[in-house]
Amino acid sequence: MNHTGVDLIGSVFAQAKSENRALLIGYLPAGFPTLGESVALVEAMCDGGVDLIEVGLPYSDPLMDGPVIQQAVDQALGNGATPQSVLTVVKAVANRGVVPVVMSYWNPIEQFGIDAFAHELQQAGGAGVITPDLTIEEGQPWIAAAGGQDLAPIFLVAPSSTNERISRICQVTQGFVYAASTMGVTGARDRVSNLAPELVARVRASTDLPIAVGLGVSNGAQAAEIAKYADGVIVGSAFVTAANAGGVAGVRELARELAGGVHRAR
Repeated sequence: MNHTGVDLIGSVFAQAKSENRALLIGYLPAGFPTLGESVALVEAMCDGGVDLIEVGLPYSDPLMDGPVIQQAVDQALGNGATPQSVLTVVKAVANRGVVPVVMSYWNPIEQFGIDAFAHELQQAGGAGVITPDLTIEEGQPWIAAAGGQDLAPIFLVAPSSTNERISRICQVTQGFVYAASTMGVTGARDRVSNLAPELVARVRASTDLPIAVGLGVSNGAQAAEIAKYADGVIVGSAFVTAANAGGVAGVRELARELAGGVHRAR
């Protein structure tokens, strides 16, 4: 069996669909709070029931991230996190039998070397890359490099995206479509945006790809709410908060709560 990155993402969504549930996707920055601890944290996420893990590549100017993730990224960078740290964490996730993708701003990938990054990520067991600040117009070199390594290039749609724009993004995205449910920066919220269901419906009109909703989920009840209409539920800031408050045990506990929400939603 040829396990390309695109196939790995497709198979994990297909498995969840066969169980009549959405996928639980968790995010943590590599190297937070230290490289060794970040490996332990992602392993706890895997143990707690996260189906796919976004490994963040720490960057000094994370424009879209809210204060919780920014602080975690600063801590990782202060402790010496590099793109190599990301590959180490990706490997740890893949070794647990969970699908890893990287979430990265464009600048660090460009600095590393586009083809070199794609090659090394594929070698580490990575399945794709989410690039929140890369437009599809400027993304052609990355789309080509990712394709050469069978990695999924994953782009974002937002409530402000026109239907025409959504259609064009869906034509080049592989693996899944990342639907950002709120305008503005990321962060856990008391209420999940009511813009998400409409956005998911608009994306469904353009593609058969799975759609994962991110930004704002912090507990099992919210995860269950989104899992009723989306194929994937993405959680980031809440995992950072859990790591800060309760370390490995806190992260595992949150993963279990969120997985419970996703599993019971339908």
